[in-house]
Amino acid sequence: MSALKIKKGSNSHSAYNLRPNFSDVIERHTLAVLVENEPGVLARVIGLFSGRGYNIDSLTVAEVDHTGHLSRITIVTSGTPQVIEQIKAQLGRIVPVHEVHDLTVEGPSVERELAMFKVNGTGDKRVEALRLADIFRANVVDSTLETFVFEITGAPDKIDAFADLMRPLGLTDVARTGVAALSRGN
Repeated sequence: MSALKIKKGSNSHSAYNLRPNFSDVIERHTLAVLVENEPGVLARVIGLFSGRGYNIDSLTVAEVDHTGHLSRITIVTSGTPQVIEQIKAQLGRIVPVHEVHDLTVEGPSVERELAMFKVNGTGDKRVEALRLADIFRANVVDSTLETFVFEITGAPDKIDAFADLMRPLGLTDVARTGVAALSRGN
């Protein structure tokens, strides 16, 4: 106890909070960025990430308002809480950016991903691949005598689980799209 009777490491409600307000824990965040639909905007957003050494785990872009010329860029990235806050602040300063929403902290959201898997196999492996595809509600979009191409949509964890089960059955190629996410709230 010091002469001012301030306990070291007091709680966060104290004016004398001496605990650091930063963390070194890496978190995964999904950011929804509403931007003007004009040439060069995506390049500026991506340039912000590459110029500062931030990684993009997933990227999806789609026009959301044709008459208002607005697009939504959905970015999945990882970093410490301080890095995520810095990314959001820097995105907000780009002129064509209208809004930046962190769907990870704003409440419940729905995430979906689309993937296609090419599986080579014959005999029992082929039958097992079809059985697993049925369980995961994957669609067969192409078929030859030796290969299947499956299309599956779902949460990223579901896509990962399907890939893990298909590897021993002859998974040879995977094409995954970016994560699409929307807030479940208002």
